[in-house]
Amino acid sequence: MFKRLLTTVTVISCLTLTLQAAAAENSSSVLTGGVAAPAPKHPFPEHESYQSGTIKPNHVSQGQLDNDVRKKYDEWKARYLVQPPKQSGQYYVYYNLEKQASPANAVSCSEGHGYGMLITSLMAGYDPLAKDYFDGLYRFYKAHPSVNNPALMAWQQIKTAQGDVIDTPPSDSDDGSRSATDGDMDIAYALLLADKQWGSSSQINYLEEAKAVISAIMEQDVNPQKWSLKFGDWVENNDPDYALATRPSDFMLGHLRAFGKASGNTDWTKVADNTHKIIQTISSKYSPATGLLPDFVVFKNGAYAPSPPYLLETERDGFFSWNAARVPWRVPIDYLLTGDTRALNQTRLTNAWISKKTNNDPGKIVAGYKLNGTPLDDEDPAIAFSAPFAVSAMVDASNQTWLNALWNSLVTAPTATNAYYGNSIRLLCMITVSGNWWDPTDARN
Repeated sequence: MFKRLLTTVTVISCLTLTLQAAAAENSSSVLTGGVAAPAPKHPFPEHESYQSGTIKPNHVSQGQLDNDVRKKYDEWKARYLVQPPKQSGQYYVYYNLEKQASPANAVSCSEGHGYGMLITSLMAGYDPLAKDYFDGLYRFYKAHPSVNNPALMAWQQIKTAQGDVIDTPPSDSDDGSRSATDGDMDIAYALLLADKQWGSSSQINYLEEAKAVISAIMEQDVNPQKWSLKFGDWVENNDPDYALATRPSDFMLGHLRAFGKASGNTDWTKVADNTHKIIQTISSKYSPATGLLPDFVVFKNGAYAPSPPYLLETERDGFFSWNAARVPWRVPIDYLLTGDTRALNQTRLTNAWISKKTNNDPGKIVAGYKLNGTPLDDEDPAIAFSAPFAVSAMVDASNQTWLNALWNSLVTAPTATNAYYGNSIRLLCMITVSGNWWDPTDARN
């Protein structure tokens, strides 16, 4: 259920390439449904002003950082952004070319869809077709709602027997018809970005759609007993195993702040406060030497603790593994943008540990650790683990050499030899590290 799925995928359709070539002739506007698309208000590169004292790679120019992002975006888009042949006007992020997902005909998941909506909204201005892609991703999301709430996206989509129509698995087949919190949160944040990027007066009212998703997340994905983030809308608030369990890779503190501003609901502050409490509790009690957070956290005997094995996925559920790999990216973004220091010590501790552990060599980062820093096994290095550390390295100037080395590793690692999960995380982290992640609810924007 909700397995970490690592795959590579297909090239973009000939139609998409044709559209892009035509659009390149006039990048100032793109036709969307026959109507000229508004020019983006925050075109890439954005060059956001992060918190004073934070750093970016300094061994290459800002222009080179931006060009590195553009190149990885082009590669990512060509591999993963797909238009269903019989569902005109829609796009999805294809995550299962290597057939490691179950079932074998799975093609899309809400996690990847959220990544795609974030990426296309942030890359507008460079890509003249970004709004077309975003709107197509939006339409696909709306066409595949969770059975529990139509504002949320079903976790997984499959190809039908005919092979050319995408559908959601039957609700009695597995959990694919219900939502996952990470996908829900990224889709909501991306819709806020789209509202600031293009406005909400055209065919899609991005702001109202964002508010609807935010409301649904509060209703379905948050447990008000502790104001904790649940795994998805399938978890009942009185579930003995999962009600108060949570997933640190969902600890998107910047998202939570934005949801509160956009919705005016002060309960989002309660969610953020409890999320900080969990980070502090786990890192101080269970990983005081590393600051690592586990894939999943449970609430037992009146306190938060790492998950036991097989709570949701594997024997690694209580370790820093494929889910938690995203924590060093997700958690520090809020500090970069706002200066909120509550998670700063945990971020600094983790970076100090990993840089020392690897002797400032990103190639020595392996795919998973126990919370005490012991490698889980001899797996090859994985970009899904190394890329997020580049974001957390930004919080302290003493990490400059380490950050430069991490950036080089992200730029030089071939897209073709990595998979959907790592390539998507790599691109989002590079957007952030280059100074191009921004808050759509910041009054300055």
